[in-house]
Amino acid sequence: MGAKINKAAAGTANYVDERTGVGALVKFLSRKLFPDHWSFMLGEVALYSFVVLLLSGVFITAYFEPSMTFVTYDGPLETMQGVEMSKAFESTLHMSFEVPGGLLMRQIHHWAALMFTAAIVIHMARVFFTGAFRKPREINWLVGFTLMILSLAAGFTGYSLPDDVLSGNGLRIIDGVVKSIPILGSYISYWLFGGEFPGEILIPRLFTAHILLVPGLILALVALHLFLVFLHKHTQYPGGGRTHKNVVGLPLFPVYTAKAGGFFFVVFGIIAILAALFTINPVWNYGPYDPSPVSAGTQPDWYILFVDGALRLMPGWLGGFPLEWEIAGYTLSWNILVPAVIVPGIFFGILALYPWIEAWATGDRGEKHVLDRPRNAPTRTGIGVALISFYMILALEGSNDIIANLFHLSLNDLTWTFRIAIFVVPPLLFWITKRIALGLQRKDRELVLHGHETGRIVRHEHGEYIEVHEPLDEQELWLRVNYDNITPFEAPEEFNENGVRRGGMRWKRFKARLSRFYFEDRVEPVTPAEYAEAQHHHASYAASDEGLAEAEENADADKALDEGFAQLKKD
Repeated sequence: MGAKINKAAAGTANYVDERTGVGALVKFLSRKLFPDHWSFMLGEVALYSFVVLLLSGVFITAYFEPSMTFVTYDGPLETMQGVEMSKAFESTLHMSFEVPGGLLMRQIHHWAALMFTAAIVIHMARVFFTGAFRKPREINWLVGFTLMILSLAAGFTGYSLPDDVLSGNGLRIIDGVVKSIPILGSYISYWLFGGEFPGEILIPRLFTAHILLVPGLILALVALHLFLVFLHKHTQYPGGGRTHKNVVGLPLFPVYTAKAGGFFFVVFGIIAILAALFTINPVWNYGPYDPSPVSAGTQPDWYILFVDGALRLMPGWLGGFPLEWEIAGYTLSWNILVPAVIVPGIFFGILALYPWIEAWATGDRGEKHVLDRPRNAPTRTGIGVALISFYMILALEGSNDIIANLFHLSLNDLTWTFRIAIFVVPPLLFWITKRIALGLQRKDRELVLHGHETGRIVRHEHGEYIEVHEPLDEQELWLRVNYDNITPFEAPEEFNENGVRRGGMRWKRFKARLSRFYFEDRVEPVTPAEYAEAQHHHASYAASDEGLAEAEENADADKALDEGFAQLKKD
């Protein structure tokens, strides 16, 4: 039976190959080498979470009704009996309490969305700190960045569909943010909601974007991302024998194919366990959307929380001057525009353009396929930590009412603390992180030149005592010295040898300042000459055979004395 199945499979494969030539492509892909490291699984977690989103979304789409038509609830949930609500909210309750497995599928969908966004963010952090965005992967960095933005859009549009109080208040905030945009804001809001907020067409529009537009774009970008990974070959961590011109790893088939198949079910299992054990977004506790009540102690999902925190952090008055102006009949609300539009725009703009900013500062145009250790790029690592702390402060401010209530703190004092922290903490953590990274680099340099301390003391033949250091093996030696030594860019003199002013000096001086910011504080890797000199120095001070023998004899004598004393005490 097995032989017949194998023969049929082989015949089918041969039939397809003869007509499509796909065999050569399969052979190429199956032999593609990929390096192995646990952090590379973060991208797989994002991909598999998206697959779970698609599968659970098909189920939910069959029962959800994206309509803002008002109905009166007459279902099994007693607390909602006779309550007027939209058809969207009513269908959400029907799916949760009357459809077998409906609540579990809603929970799986929501948890998968959170894991999808979290995996993308952590994956991008790994790419940032290791420098995996450098040439030729700048375009792939933009693809990943766009995927992150689309994951936020997918999460927010899906979060708003049930039309409950919590999501409705979130949409109300979005309406205010959109209206804060000068001149165009009111027109964009009117178009988005089909009239004055909340309108009657928003839920259908969000539904179309959530199940069609955003997933389609994500699928296209995921395909592009994977294509670029195959095209450029996967980055690898530094180590012996790994260079920018090779890949040290295992073939895609059968190793990674088998691992990927098993890992998908691990991710799916974790999401299913979370969905089964931990309730998320219980809309029946909030009720249908009503513009009049605003629930206290409620926040959006974590990926949007920083915008809420920025709005709470921004004061309405600054130095006695109001931050809401009226100019030529138009209202300019700086207290909304700055925290919700300008600050996120700058934050995400820096993230999107960072590969080009660093490449311009370094002047390095070569292809990079070996990753940096974060300690070997101290300025970049400090910037990353500063950006993370900036986001965390805004996210904490978005929960300031819950924090104040939980720890019995003053809400105003907490807000002022975060207002000060947003300017103090990121620069402080940047400086601390950079100092730590430089310290680790100096430690690496010390280890390369002198080796690991063993704690073993021997006596030289002329009576000098020294500690024996264990030299690094080839793999560790390569790891600690194989990084680029980039020196700061120096701007040329403003006038050339003929006394003519050079063009573009303003940009060149700015580039020099930026380059000094990156590389003025640096620890240069050990050169072959320095390593050879250190080896020669250690060899000249090595203990002689006589000294080692004498030390061993002394150790044996000390051991015999200790045993004798122990025996005397025992007697």
